Amino acid sequence: MLSQVLTGTGGVGKTQLAADYARTAWDSGEVDVLVWISASSRSAITAGYAQAGVEVLAADPSDPEQSARAFLAWLEPKAGQKPCRWLVVLDNVADPADMRGWWPPASPRGRVLVTTRRREAALTGAGRRLVSVGLFTPQDAAAYFTAVLAAHDRHEPTDQIDSLAADLGHLPLALAQAAAYIIDTHVTCARYRRLLADRLRKLADLLPEPSALPDDQAVTVAATWSLSIEHADRLRPAGLARPMLQLAGMLDPNGIPTDVLTSRPALTHLTRHRTPDTQQPIPATTEDAAGALHALHRLSLVTYAPGQPVRVHGLVQRSVREQLPPELLARTVQAAADALLQAWPQTERDFATGQRFRANTETLRSHDEHLLWSDHDVHEVLLRTGQSLARAGLYQAAMDHYRQLAATSGQKYGAGCPRTLVCRSNSLRFLRVTAHPAEAVAAYAELAADCARLVGPDAPATFDARGELANARVSGGDLAGALADYEELLLDHRRVQDPHHRRTLSVRSQIASLHRDTGDAPRATALYEELLADCRTYLGPLDDMTLNVRMKLAHLQGEAGDPAGARDRLGELLDEHLAEFGRDDHRTLVVRHELADWRAAAGDPAGAAAELSDMIDDAVRILGAHHIDVANARYSLGLLRDKAGDANAAPVGIDESARLLEQTFGPDHPFVIGHRGVLQMWQHGLMESDPVAAAEALKEMIAALRSVWGSDHSQVLELRRFLLVCCARNPKG
Repeated sequence: MLSQVLTGTGGVGKTQLAADYARTAWDSGEVDVLVWISASSRSAITAGYAQAGVEVLAADPSDPEQSARAFLAWLEPKAGQKPCRWLVVLDNVADPADMRGWWPPASPRGRVLVTTRRREAALTGAGRRLVSVGLFTPQDAAAYFTAVLAAHDRHEPTDQIDSLAADLGHLPLALAQAAAYIIDTHVTCARYRRLLADRLRKLADLLPEPSALPDDQAVTVAATWSLSIEHADRLRPAGLARPMLQLAGMLDPNGIPTDVLTSRPALTHLTRHRTPDTQQPIPATTEDAAGALHALHRLSLVTYAPGQPVRVHGLVQRSVREQLPPELLARTVQAAADALLQAWPQTERDFATGQRFRANTETLRSHDEHLLWSDHDVHEVLLRTGQSLARAGLYQAAMDHYRQLAATSGQKYGAGCPRTLVCRSNSLRFLRVTAHPAEAVAAYAELAADCARLVGPDAPATFDARGELANARVSGGDLAGALADYEELLLDHRRVQDPHHRRTLSVRSQIASLHRDTGDAPRATALYEELLADCRTYLGPLDDMTLNVRMKLAHLQGEAGDPAGARDRLGELLDEHLAEFGRDDHRTLVVRHELADWRAAAGDPAGAAAELSDMIDDAVRILGAHHIDVANARYSLGLLRDKAGDANAAPVGIDESARLLEQTFGPDHPFVIGHRGVLQMWQHGLMESDPVAAAEALKEMIAALRSVWGSDHSQVLELRRFLLVCCARNPKG
């Protein structure tokens, strides 16, 4: 016997598939008896079998139970009985328990086809096979929509049809009803998409009237999941499926970390909505949350498996959100934000983790961002998003994010609010690497002046802005100006704050770094040694600043002619990083890169290249392939492999690095142009074989950089140094 159970969420077309199968089987003469039963309840199943008994066997209609049993008995194969080919379709089984005792018998000439939104194991067994019915593919969705419109002499741009199909999540029922609405109201696909995106419009208002539904459909998309939600809410743990779906309805339909939906804020949300058995609500547990997700999964309202992200169709989410009264909506948004924040790991274990949490936060923000702003401050989850973007190397996105926060904060709390100023500062944080240095200097000068005027010259926000102004001067090549800024800032820090305050120590580190950049290595070393002693005393031996100063001292030792000493110091530092932070921490990755460079300088380029290659594999997984640290590491790897004897490795590594940087910063950024310049120089045989060609290539790069970024940019100065070397190797100068 062929017995299949079609399962899937409401609207994927299970009934239509079953009807097409039954019609084809009947029209082709493959079956002698066809029985279609609307199996939404046990009584409906009994009534359907009874009706079949009356029509096929002339059973007594006054005894439905007996008639139904007689029909099932007739389906049993019997020796000597005339063969009969039959097909029984049980459409929309609402509860597997309703089928207990009512499954058609196994027969070599019988077929059973069941449609349901349920996924329980009770639906399988005894030769029954569960078949999941999913959404349309993008191609099928576009083809279907195009054909429906064409049948009514409507033709729309392909890109609009593709986009609308995506907006509707490729759900067959939604596509059919949207097409009917478009045809009946004479709107274009583009106009319908704008209406659909309007959060003030209800989904029900953008679908046909119940009397105008296409293809004999009984309910609209907006109502199709209501019964499933009611069923899920009755499953154990009773009363928790609906509030769990409400919470999931606020987040990313493509994947919600399970930890978010089982976090303490999520449990508090479930407890608040639980059907109470006593005067006091029973606190929801992690097991209750998992049980609610299982209940929703069983009704095909979500896709859930332990350890995997939870997925919910976007239209299911919208339907659920639109049924929430304003007060409940606000509480659910807050609960979702709290749950995201608590589940968000302090150290993102890989790029995908950060990306998933950012996507969920952006989805939450897109619904009702104003609900994430209180009378006093913004919800911390939006600040965590900015931090995550910056950590992932998505600098422009991080700046845009903070710029939006600063604008909203300014409107709500005023220009002088600390939150506004901090967001303004964060919105400029990476301007020195994404924009022209002069633009960064001007922006930070304006911010520093505004901070001094609005919150006072000695406020932390003012000090931070002054420090970033000095950093912007460094990017533009004004090292003397930056050093003067930091020396003045150090005096103010010592006057206002403790001499050993973290901010004070940080300024001292910047001053030491500038002495190194200006060529005064002995002075830089002395300052770093003094700073290291204070960091160990006042911050601790494993504080980030302490470890960073130790790395700077290792660099200085190597640059002073002792690469083996630098290698050994960095090796000790790496051991401490591995013990304290683990192999995958971003800080550990940085030390691994630095150690590889100095291992090569100490005479082992092959070993260094192997270690750096391993580090890149980890960095791609943790930071993402686009990250600037990955691009720089690929550049270094090419050079290390060249030193180890692979003559083709350097240009390949430089080219890979340039392409990654171009994806992040665009083709006109100095990092990209500088890498392209070095690549061309290498392709021309470097400075050894053809210094004239190398010099010409460098001149082109320098001219392009000067036209966009000015003469004092650090990359311009670096390429000019290469040019001087080329000219020195050219006999004609």
